[in-house]
Amino acid sequence: MIRLDRSHHARPDEIAEAGRRFKPSPSNGVCTRLGDKWTVLVLWRLSIAPGRRLRFSGLKNEVEGITQRMLTLTLRNLERDGLVARHYFPEVPPRVEYQLTEMGTGILSALEGLNFWIQDNLPRIEQSRRAYDDAGQ
Repeated sequence: MIRLDRSHHARPDEIAEAGRRFKPSPSNGVCTRLGDKWTVLVLWRLSIAPGRRLRFSGLKNEVEGITQRMLTLTLRNLERDGLVARHYFPEVPPRVEYQLTEMGTGILSALEGLNFWIQDNLPRIEQSRRAYDDAGQ
């Protein structure tokens, strides 16, 4: 993984990893998944959970505002994409726990750079939004 100095503003064609260049691939659905309201929050909560596992109810309590339906859909999609593993325990009552996979942990590392960029630029983004809204756009 490339870690750029946060003060360096590289162009996408300057950033290369193992000979690859940045080129968006929006049609694969991964960016859409990561851009929804709940996915990153669920991944993050799982990453900081004791033992790196949480039960459904624990996740629901940790992700403020998420409904049972949205958590179910989010977890199913994350499991389908291989970012989360579901562990079923045939007890009475049955117990299900969720855990990040290696790939799920890796996506959090990748999102770290985006998060730093947002932190660094949020005041400027908010200023631009205010100026745009004030101009009646």
